Amino acid sequence: MKPGYVYLLASRRNGTLYVGVTSDLVKRVWQHKNDLVEGFTKRYGVHTLVWYEVHESMESAIRRERAIKEWKRAWKLALIEKENPTWRDPVRGNRLSSTSAQILAETGDSVETSPSPSPLDSGFRRSDRVWNLTGYWR
Repeated sequence: MKPGYVYLLASRRNGTLYVGVTSDLVKRVWQHKNDLVEGFTKRYGVHTLVWYEVHESMESAIRRERAIKEWKRAWKLALIEKENPTWRDPVRGNRLSSTSAQILAETGDSVETSPSPSPLDSGFRRSDRVWNLTGYWR
């Protein structure tokens, strides 16, 4: 069964937020960053990946996305601040940082890694089924 991903994009720190779901996180974020997705993210310049969760199935991810969409804005900001206090985007251009790519590869997804990982990449920490963004990314 292919995993599902729930993700939050932001226009900037404390800026406009977008909640989405996908079966291919790297591809979907790349589409958002390159304005290939018509609609909200293109209109409001929402391109920075600030948080995501990995789910065992798309059904589970869709349920979680719908729940988060009902949350108050303050709850979404608190989630981002807790897991990614620097609001750093782990995706460089169309590639995840090497540590992020390694974690996604463990879930069975194929991803490209950057040729020279940054020494600042501290990666992700795992809490239950959620991959939490921590550390610093370029």
